[in-house]
Amino acid sequence: MDQLGSFAPQTWFAVGYAVVLIMVAYGIDTMSKRAARNVEQQRRGGFVYHADHDAWQCPEDQWLWPQSFDPDNRVMRYRGKPSVCNACPVRDSCTTSDSGREVQRPVDPWPNSESARFHRGIACTVAVLAIVWPVAAALSGPPTMEVAILVGTAVLVILASLPLWSHLRRSQVDPDGVLFAAADDNDDARTQAALAHRARRTTYRSDARRDRPGRS
Repeated sequence: MDQLGSFAPQTWFAVGYAVVLIMVAYGIDTMSKRAARNVEQQRRGGFVYHADHDAWQCPEDQWLWPQSFDPDNRVMRYRGKPSVCNACPVRDSCTTSDSGREVQRPVDPWPNSESARFHRGIACTVAVLAIVWPVAAALSGPPTMEVAILVGTAVLVILASLPLWSHLRRSQVDPDGVLFAAADDNDDARTQAALAHRARRTTYRSDARRDRPGRS
């Protein structure tokens, strides 16, 4: 303890600064990820993805099926049937397209979009500063014990920052990694969905609510 108390203030400052910077780096990454998730949820407007059908279900109980894969943006595009969407009672608040509502689903984990990679890049830059600071302090010629503390801090910061670097590099487009459901599987899913809708009094949830007793 006496040895630790004899360390120069610059050594403790470098250690503390490195710890604060790595925390800031993770804070940037976490906040940007949370903001992107909130924006994505608002953009989807209550649509629910069903992985077993590889399809989206809208708030009106209608289905959006796979339309295409965008290799540049690494997203799957899903679209509702125009005849269904154009007749929907809440169409004006859902879409202005006459071709049906479209919903996108990223096929890669965070942070493969350009915006996410930008924020992850900022977080990694801050992490680099967290590594450089104690290394630079160690090279300034402090006593051996202080050098060991500074180098050890730099190593710990490097290990702590590895998850930030793990997904920074854009994944290569892999056609085999994006699979459409077989046509027969999609037909079966659509048949089951059609039977479920037929059993209801209406195919639109908003109409069903208006048709309930006690509602006008």
